[in-house]
Amino acid sequence: MRLMVGEIEKLSKGNTFMWFNIEVRGHQCEVFEPVTANADGPVVIYLHGVHLGRLQDKPVFTEQFEKHGLRVIGPRTQRSWWTDVICEEFDREITAEQYLLEHILPFIEQRWGHNGRETALMGTSMGGQGALRFAYKYPNTFPVVAAISPAIDYHLRMKRGEDETLPGMYADPEAARQDTALLHIHPLNWPRHQFLCCDPTDRDWFSGVERMQMKLYSLGIPHEHDFDTVAGGHSGDYYDAQAVKVVEFIVQRLEQERQRSV
Repeated sequence: MRLMVGEIEKLSKGNTFMWFNIEVRGHQCEVFEPVTANADGPVVIYLHGVHLGRLQDKPVFTEQFEKHGLRVIGPRTQRSWWTDVICEEFDREITAEQYLLEHILPFIEQRWGHNGRETALMGTSMGGQGALRFAYKYPNTFPVVAAISPAIDYHLRMKRGEDETLPGMYADPEAARQDTALLHIHPLNWPRHQFLCCDPTDRDWFSGVERMQMKLYSLGIPHEHDFDTVAGGHSGDYYDAQAVKVVEFIVQRLEQERQRSV
């Protein structure tokens, strides 16, 4: 781990750094340290979207993280779709999933003395489906997950020839479909706390998110969702509109997980 020289961004008063960038195993991550950290030590792992937007550029999320004293780390894995398949644009040796499990989680433990039960996943778009994928595959590791506008049916981008990395990762769109978050749901083992939201005017992704919610409902898997809020479709405006609701969900559910371990 090392700080990225010249890329530390001072956003708070005095000498306290809030957002800064580091390298973990040669890949950049954005990190948020609140001025006053929550004494119980909750941490949020943020998974970015396919356009590689940075959470530190969204003041409404920063405000909520500071309000609740949340530490945040946002790994940068390029357009890997957060899969367990090699994406050369990200790394030729390890997958995004391996990176998260084998390097980001140990970093969190080392830096913040984290015990594991106090970690939540939050993602937008590509990162939203990635957050759900990880939570469904590893529900005991990630019991709290919030997905904003998750791009569930990403195989359709490959089918339409709209994605540059997926053709190098999967043999065909069907192989990609078989690896979507929807097919990683286990009827008997799932994250205890999950929240899904998607703008109903999101033409590209709403149908997939709605289908996922229907599967969760049919399996009797507890979850919360918001398919009513309209705030610009698949856009940063929609993410901002959901910030308060999503962060409050994460804080409340992490506290429930903490109480389970007491």
